[in-house]
Amino acid sequence: MTLLTNRTALITGSNRGIGAGVALAFAAEGASVAINYPNADSAEQAHALCATITAEGGTAISIEADVTQPAAVESMVATAIESFGQLDVLVNNAGIAHAGAVEDIDVAQWDSVIAVHLRGTFLTCKYALPHMYQRGSGRIINTASQLAYLGAAGFAHYTAAKGAIVSFTRSLALEAAPRGVGVNAVAPGATRTPMLEDVPEDILEGIRSSIPLGRLAEIDDIVPSYVFLASDNARHYVGQVISPNGGDVFL
Repeated sequence: MTLLTNRTALITGSNRGIGAGVALAFAAEGASVAINYPNADSAEQAHALCATITAEGGTAISIEADVTQPAAVESMVATAIESFGQLDVLVNNAGIAHAGAVEDIDVAQWDSVIAVHLRGTFLTCKYALPHMYQRGSGRIINTASQLAYLGAAGFAHYTAAKGAIVSFTRSLALEAAPRGVGVNAVAPGATRTPMLEDVPEDILEGIRSSIPLGRLAEIDDIVPSYVFLASDNARHYVGQVISPNGGDVFL
């Protein structure tokens, strides 16, 4: 388990769900990881994850930062670099979701979903890229969704944000590749995470029935895509979106 030996990684929204799974997988492959969490309510989860990684012989720190706030993001990136001496991999994973028909979505709710997903991805890249460019190397992995391609009734704000992340990934990849930084994205299918805890069982069953494999993904089904894109095995991937989705959509 040495694909990421001597690498360092900052993973946003990594106190739980897919982000936490990515942090554990990166650490198992030898990376030092910075675990970002959004506020004091999430601190216990982040600290516990750090303790788990440390107990297994890895290196981890936790950093509180609201990814929608420029000063907080700039400080978070600086802290990760100062703590580890360098930043090799940035994973943009922070996200929120609310259900609602377009006419019922509150404007503030729309803005918050777009801000966490899209503004947050932009800000972390903005502050991490100068360091990566100076070193002439780095990897950025953005989290999209298969719903960016399929759409989803009741989630127009979420799917709009994810679709924008796909487009942002492609444009940034064209800027960054000549300077030694690989930029790609993962678009997971429906995955058993805390984000689905409040979804009624009949809706979950409808989602399951639309997936050719016949089941929702587990977090362990998703994280290998991140490990791959962070490793040297993905050195020729530029602006790509890979989608572990059980056949839900073909990209």
